[in-house]
Amino acid sequence: MDKITVVGGGNVGATAAQRIAEKELAREVVLIDVVEGIPQGKALDQWQSASIEGFDSRVIGTNGYEEAAGSGIFIVTAGIARKPGMSRDDLLQTNARIVREVSENIARVAPDSIIIMVSNPLDVMSYVAMQASGFPRERVLGMAGVLDTARYRAFIALELDVSVEDIQAMVLGGHGDTMVPLISYTTVSGIPVTQMMERSRLDEIVDRTRKGGAEIVSYLKTGSAYYAPSAAAVQMAEAIVKDKKRILPCAAWLQGEYGMRDLFLGVPCKLGRGGLEKIIEVELTDEEREALEQSAEAVREPMRLV
Repeated sequence: MDKITVVGGGNVGATAAQRIAEKELAREVVLIDVVEGIPQGKALDQWQSASIEGFDSRVIGTNGYEEAAGSGIFIVTAGIARKPGMSRDDLLQTNARIVREVSENIARVAPDSIIIMVSNPLDVMSYVAMQASGFPRERVLGMAGVLDTARYRAFIALELDVSVEDIQAMVLGGHGDTMVPLISYTTVSGIPVTQMMERSRLDEIVDRTRKGGAEIVSYLKTGSAYYAPSAAAVQMAEAIVKDKKRILPCAAWLQGEYGMRDLFLGVPCKLGRGGLEKIIEVELTDEEREALEQSAEAVREPMRLV
C-alpha cells in the first residue's frame, strides 16, 4: 500500500505508526496531530530508527490532512484519554466532536479509504465516523475485539503457563464492561479450556479481561494502555493490506446479523483488501447470547446521545 495515516500522535497513535513502519505495510506512514511539533518530532524520531530496524517506510508528521491524501487506511486514535475513575462513556461528547471532524476530513482527502476506529468509547465513535464520513459499513471498523481477545488470551496463557500462541479465543460484544468472552470457543491447541482449568478460575479471568483497560489505567495514573491497543489496530491493518482474509473480532455495523440491527458491536469479521468482507455468525450458548444482547443494549444507550 502506498500510504497509511494514523490520526492522533499520542501514545497509541505514535506506537501504531512505528509498528506500521517496521512492518513496512505502506511506503509512507503519515502521523497527524493537532498539536504543532508533536507529530513532526515523533515522525522524525521514528524515521531515524529506520536504518537500525531495517525498514524503508517513510514516516511523516503533520498538523493537517493534505499529506494524508490518497491514504488507503486511516487508524483513528484522536481524542482525550481515560483518567482514573473515568468510564469510557465519560469521554463521549468530547471525543464525538473530535471524531466527527476527523472523519469529515478523511472523507475529503481519501474518499475510498478504510477507517479503523480506536478512539473511545469505541463502538459509538465507530458510529460517529460512519455517519460523518458517509462510508459504507465495509470501510468503517472498530478495534475492540482484537484487543480484548489479546488480553483474554494473555491471562489464560499466564494461568496455564503455556504459549500465548496456543490459546485460541474470541471476545465479542461492546468494548467495555459488557464484553462477551466466548468460553465455548476458547481452546488450548484445540483442547477446550474448560478441560484445562476450573470454571470458577476461568470466570475470574473473564472478569479481569473485562476490566483489563481500567487495571492498566489504575497503574499508570495519568494515561491508558497503548502497546496492546496499537498492536491490535495494526493487526487489523495488516490483514487488510495483505488481503489475508483473517477472521478477527471487530466492531462492525450490524444489519440483521445475530438478530441485531443499526449498531456497532464486536463480532467475528473476515478482513481483506476491501475491509469488512463478511460477518461470521457463530452458534452461541443461551448464556452467551443473553450476554451479547445485554452488551448491545449498553452500546445503544450512549449512541442516542450523539
